[in-house]
Amino acid sequence: MGENRTHWANEELKLDERLYEATWPGGQKAVDKLSKNNKRPVRELINELIDPGTQFFELSMLAGFGMNYPGVPDVPCGGIVTGVGKIHGNWTMVIGNDSRVKAGTYFPITLKKHMRAQAIADTCGLNCVYIADSGGAFLPMQIDVFPDDQHFGSLFYNMAKMSAKGLKQITLSTGGNTAGGAYIVFMACQSIMIDKQSFSFLGGPPLVKMALGETITAEELGGARTHTEISGGADHLCSDQSEAVARVRDILSMEKPQAINLHQYQEQPPAVEQDSIYDLMPVTGTQGIDVKSIIHTLADASFFQEYKENYAPGRGDNIVTGKIRIKGLPVGVIASNKVGIIFYEAARKATEFIVRCSQEKIPLLFIQNAPGFMVGSDSEHMGIGKYGSDMVRAVSCAQVPKIQLVIGPDNGAANYGMCGRAYKPHFLFSTMRARTSVMSGKSAGGVLLSIEEAKSKRSGKPMSEEEKEAFRQKMIDKYDGEAHPFYCGARLLTDRVLKFSEIREWLAMGFEVSMLKPVGEPSFGNFRF
Repeated sequence: MGENRTHWANEELKLDERLYEATWPGGQKAVDKLSKNNKRPVRELINELIDPGTQFFELSMLAGFGMNYPGVPDVPCGGIVTGVGKIHGNWTMVIGNDSRVKAGTYFPITLKKHMRAQAIADTCGLNCVYIADSGGAFLPMQIDVFPDDQHFGSLFYNMAKMSAKGLKQITLSTGGNTAGGAYIVFMACQSIMIDKQSFSFLGGPPLVKMALGETITAEELGGARTHTEISGGADHLCSDQSEAVARVRDILSMEKPQAINLHQYQEQPPAVEQDSIYDLMPVTGTQGIDVKSIIHTLADASFFQEYKENYAPGRGDNIVTGKIRIKGLPVGVIASNKVGIIFYEAARKATEFIVRCSQEKIPLLFIQNAPGFMVGSDSEHMGIGKYGSDMVRAVSCAQVPKIQLVIGPDNGAANYGMCGRAYKPHFLFSTMRARTSVMSGKSAGGVLLSIEEAKSKRSGKPMSEEEKEAFRQKMIDKYDGEAHPFYCGARLLTDRVLKFSEIREWLAMGFEVSMLKPVGEPSFGNFRF
């Protein structure tokens, strides 16, 4: 047990180091540069924006590392801060450019992160606050960020569509917003600019000079007074950042209080020590987990009302199903158990439970620790493809909010059946034990080596034992490296890599935010029972 705890403490230290890199780009020198221009780091503004004493749940903090864009190996935090916090008691999505990262310009990963935040806001019915200070698209990659769907224009399309639904789009401009970036100001429901600090124009002074021969200052062309007093492109003029933040809060003070569309019970802390989870998580992904003990560290009063507990012992219990409460909110749980391989009996049980929770309009938590569905002739003949497809169908069509929490192997079709990214979970959280890929490094090494050996034999140059081992190890390193939470987090395959100690708090936030919109009626496709 002590070995497990020590291992995960060390792993989470590595996470802390990466998070420090994400939140401190450029070091103190970059902060001092902001200060000279009467600016503060965007996270300071966000902490001032949200209600005092409340938490800002920052998303996708590992985004952008190791992307190796032209001349830019890393884009710390994707160059943008996103997350949810409460403003006057209402959950709100905040999206803020970090001008310390390449002047807040948009790389492909920046766009992906910005739009993921908008998607969460749209799905959950959250107002959005944009803290805008961006140089626009990263021009050396214009073909990858400008013309296509899910490129720069989609940011503004999303603003328009959410505004049409009654979701407020409020922009606080704290710096320059040029070309496409200017629309963050102009398309907002209300926008705030800061005197002699905020600028917004479709083409800056150099472009105007080149195109028209007109010489004009940035202030005259698109400064705060120009847009609040002349063009009408902005609505509120403030003298500094603190006044501007207060104005955003003032605007949102008139919003209708949110209500959770789910019955809620009195919150109870878990009956077991929450940090016992550090002892319960095995070091290696091939070791089995007693997932019920993990659930007990998360659930109110550690109570788990299990469903079909005695069904198909040894096969059906590789997935555990049942209900818990997290901070008073009832949640249906589908959790990988033991080594997590999904037999057809487990898939049938999971499908049935997903449908039942959908009928009861109870949100679902998928605790993923599965290397895949069971293979082999026995499993195929017993219908693993059919019942696995039913599980995927149920996950796809379930109309209730869904959250995936990855605590181990996350491979193959198990990623699908357990509500991976393609299945639109409202939130997807990982841990340092998570490993997401089509298959494990060991499996990939074996499969790809057999293919490589066959090719070598056909060419008349069979591989030596040394070549075989080198190839196998290369594939293991590649697949295991790409499955690591840092690699996946950098590419936004998860919304947050959590410490084990953070899981309960984040799940509570996720389910509360997800239940702000009413749940529709269930509607499923044709099952193959």
